[in-house]
This record gives sequence, structure tokens and C-alpha cells, in this order.
Amino acid sequence: MKELILGTRGSDLALAQARLVREGLEAAHPGLSIRETIITTAGDAGSLLPLHEPTSEGSGLFTRRIEEALLSGEIDLAVHSLKDLPVDLPAGLTLAAILPRAPVEDVLVSRHAGGWEGLPPGSTVGTSSPRRAFLLRSRRPDLRMAPIRGNVPTRLAKVASGGECDATVLAAAGLSRLGHDLSSGLLSVGGHPLSLESLSWMLPAPGQGAIAVETRAGCPSAGRLRVLHDETTARCVEAERLVLRHLGGGCHLALGAHATSAREMLCLRAVFQPAADAHRSAKASGPDPGSVALDVASQLLSRVP
Repeated sequence: MKELILGTRGSDLALAQARLVREGLEAAHPGLSIRETIITTAGDAGSLLPLHEPTSEGSGLFTRRIEEALLSGEIDLAVHSLKDLPVDLPAGLTLAAILPRAPVEDVLVSRHAGGWEGLPPGSTVGTSSPRRAFLLRSRRPDLRMAPIRGNVPTRLAKVASGGECDATVLAAAGLSRLGHDLSSGLLSVGGHPLSLESLSWMLPAPGQGAIAVETRAGCPSAGRLRVLHDETTARCVEAERLVLRHLGGGCHLALGAHATSAREMLCLRAVFQPAADAHRSAKASGPDPGSVALDVASQLLSRVP
């Protein structure tokens, strides 16, 4: 078999996700040779670029360079955190597989016990996510939000040191894929104990917890990737990402969306902050991701807060 070249970012989490894809393909296709190549994206190289602002640099910070490598034939497949991918893919590229979804919850990582309620008044939470910031403020208006950059280990170290923030919010999926046991509610970083609290009330970003494998359209190797694909996950994240598209699509939006599936029916919930003084929520059910997403987006765009 032809050797496949897998492109990935170089962070610990990206490499862990790439390993899941590589091992799954190798188990399903004995003799298949897969070589990983690390690609530095604009988001990795530009530590001062805004992560959640609608600038010319604000879309595809962590994916564009990898997609350019796909289009040029430098790599054959790319592994992404689906929530990092813009809703509209470049012409010539397609999602060949979406892996079974990991837990979608966000987790508060704090130097203080007691979770979000145990944070002292006026505590600083490190987050660059408008969604996480607005949902935290909806329950704790006294909290201060401060931008935070870096991969998961870097963010954990910043909380442990106490220099920049008292707490941060991270995806449970990323922590688990890096080998952290979330069941104990505790984490030690550099000898400093940190408390963990699952924020089950916080709706996730569209696609959070899902891994996507991107290829060139019509690529002969795309068929091999179907063994990794989970159709239930794909339908759920399609509905979430379509809401994002209807609202203008972009990581700068303060939008949380989560779809679940039971007996071929989807249930989609979403929250949205279109302006500083607005807070909207919506819910819809149905069998078709497109119709359910349009219903939810229409509610979010028309409802008076």
C-alpha cells in the first residue's frame, strides 16, 4: 500500500489525536504505512494573534496552513479538533471521517476548592472564549475574564503558578486525551494541587469533543477512513455547525450548541449572546440536521432577549 502522510499540529493534544487516527487506521488496514508530519499553523506561530475576534486572521488560525498542505499534495490527510475548523471548507477538501465523540463538557480548573462557586469574589478566569466568558458571567458577574494563550499544559501551568489567573476553563475531551483522570476532581501540576469541576450547565462550542479527518475530495485513500467514521456523531456536529453558519460562522461568536441523538431524532439546544446586554436560548428537535439547525438559528436571531 502507498504510504499515507498525516498532517497535524505539534501540540501534545494534536499529537494524541493524530495517534488515535493512525492507530485506528493501522488496526483496520494491516500493512498500511502512515507517516506523521508536524505543521506549524498561524495560531501556533503567532502568540499575539487574537483567537476570538473577527479579523482577517481570525478564521482558520489553527487549520489554514494544514489545509494548504493538503491541497498541494504535501500531505494526504489532516487531523483536526472539529471545533477549530471553519464551517465552510476550502474548495477541493472534504471531511472523510468524524470519530466517535468524547465527552463534550467544559471543566473549570482552579487553584481554589469548590468549583465556580468556590472562586473568591473578583477572581480572574483565564479564557479567550466569548462563549465561556459570557456563560460564566451569567452565574458569577463578579468574575474577571482575562485572555489566555498556550496549549493545555501551558494553561494548566499558568493556573498553578497563580501569576495570571485563579482558574481557567478547558474541554474535558482534551484533558482526557492527554491522560488526565477527571474522576478524582483533582489534578497536580508542578506540585500544586488544582481542583476540577465539570461545568455540565455550560453548553459546549459547536463540534467540541469531536475529531475530524480532512482529505482532498476524490482522494483514493478516503475510503480507508470510513472505518473511523461515526455517523451519529457526524449528524450531531453537523447540526451544531450549521447553527454557527446561519449566525455568521466564526469563533468570535459567543455561541454554545449541543445536539444529542436518540432513535434517529436530534435534539439541539443553543445559547447565544449577540450583544453585551443580550442572552438568547433556543431548542428544537427533528430527524434532519439542517432543518433542526435552521429552526434553532431562526429562534436565536428573532427572539427578543
